[in-house]
Amino acid sequence: MTQDSETGSVINCDAIIVGAGLSGCSMLHRLRKLNLDARILESGTDFGGIWHWNRYCGARVDSEWPFYQLNIPEVYRDWNFSQRFSDHNEIRSYFAHLDKTLDLRKSTYFEAHVVSATRDELSNTWTVETEQGHVARCKYLILSTGLLHRIHKPIFPGSDRYQGQIHHTGAWPESLEVKGKRVGIVGTGATAVQVTQCLAKEDAHLTVLMRRPSYCIPMGQRDIGQLEQSSWKAYYKVLFKEGRESATGFPAKTLPQSAMDVSDEDRERHLEEIWARGGFNFQVANYHDIVRNEDSNRKVYDFWAKKVRQRIKDPRKRALMAPTEPPYFFGTKRVPLEQDYYECIDQDNVELVDLTKTPIKEFNETGILLDSSENRQLDLDIVVLATGFDAVTGSVTQMGLKNRDGMDIKEYWRDGIRTFLGMFVHGFPNAFMVFTPQAPTALSNGPTVIETQCDLITNAIERMEKEDIRSIEATSAAEDEWDSMIQQMNENTLYPLTNSWWNGGNIPGKKPQNLLHTAGVAVYDAQCKERLDRWIGFTVRY
Repeated sequence: MTQDSETGSVINCDAIIVGAGLSGCSMLHRLRKLNLDARILESGTDFGGIWHWNRYCGARVDSEWPFYQLNIPEVYRDWNFSQRFSDHNEIRSYFAHLDKTLDLRKSTYFEAHVVSATRDELSNTWTVETEQGHVARCKYLILSTGLLHRIHKPIFPGSDRYQGQIHHTGAWPESLEVKGKRVGIVGTGATAVQVTQCLAKEDAHLTVLMRRPSYCIPMGQRDIGQLEQSSWKAYYKVLFKEGRESATGFPAKTLPQSAMDVSDEDRERHLEEIWARGGFNFQVANYHDIVRNEDSNRKVYDFWAKKVRQRIKDPRKRALMAPTEPPYFFGTKRVPLEQDYYECIDQDNVELVDLTKTPIKEFNETGILLDSSENRQLDLDIVVLATGFDAVTGSVTQMGLKNRDGMDIKEYWRDGIRTFLGMFVHGFPNAFMVFTPQAPTALSNGPTVIETQCDLITNAIERMEKEDIRSIEATSAAEDEWDSMIQQMNENTLYPLTNSWWNGGNIPGKKPQNLLHTAGVAVYDAQCKERLDRWIGFTVRY
């Protein structure tokens, strides 16, 4: 049952979906096809997931058209994007179209922030409660809370004394005015790159506080006409199918050769070609061993650094943004897409502060005091925290989710994340997670991974309904096996050598852990199907 916080009316539900982003909308659409009564609980005021909240200056997707959308013909038939990489406004318009076409709103409760989800074995139900007073009971609980939602806001000494404005990019005030202001941007990750490109064009002074540079590659942005899209829609079915059968969700393949097995001339020619394509082509169509072989990785880094250094005139900024010696391996943390980031960094109104040399000592009334021999003071009117998210697990561990024995998942995961297939957790029967850790999530196109997992979950629920199965639950042994496989996958790569949000290394006190399924979407899908088809790794109760 679901209790409406305003009317107190009760509705019996088969499934509760937490979150109304792409994964939540996708799950609702699929469960309806099974004639199940599914409802969404969403903490925001509208559809969009992360894109409901992501409204910062310059925010846009980094998965290119036509792949950042759901593969639902009745939705894409009458929808056209305006650019190769859509901005946040257009993505919210897409969600409005998604809602209108599929009539999602009638099954969704907005301003419903989940604070408790508990299991009752006797009745075989989950009880979900929200901060606003909703109460729901259901057989199936689907956690579609997303990868990047719960913001990470570092606690800086003295920040409570600061008299200016502090804004995290995940809670951006759309009316923010920066003209004539002194603005500090903390961070150089993907979000910071987009914010910097936007704010640098304003009549403002920017101070970018950085620890290490991002290895940005060209976005290759362009407008997309209606005629071009109409023509390509005939091929969408094939393109999306190829994406599902690929490693990254994009229909492209890495070269079978090592970067070290070709001549310098051939390697240079290929790198120039994929660089010119824009988007993630520089990664998804590169040599197969660039995140496995240090020498190959260095060749790619040197090419990247050469291309970037040509665009920065200021020698100090050039050395910080594209050092001759790589501070970490290329591709082992998120590679942002940029349009004119390096030209913006090179502007006179943009200053770089190297936090590895002069870290933040404290905030004070007028700005930030740096920990240096001269105790340099940065007077700032606005501080932008582009410090990312408690990624992958942040939302799941903050909703009061408890297993059948009453243990919070935060406690269950205290010594490290444990899942089976990236979607199931021992002790949580009939609970399913979408866009999750221990899956190809961070290394692939978001909608492709989402739809892969949504199909797997939907097929499992369909079988449960047909076979009159009461519950399924991952075994502890299955979690051990899956975790061991994930660790082995990563041991053969360079990923573990770099801390980032991909392994939780961006959150103080959070144990870094290899969470990447590195074999890609197609392999992951096949592995999951093999186990789900025979209920391998599950306790099945009738």
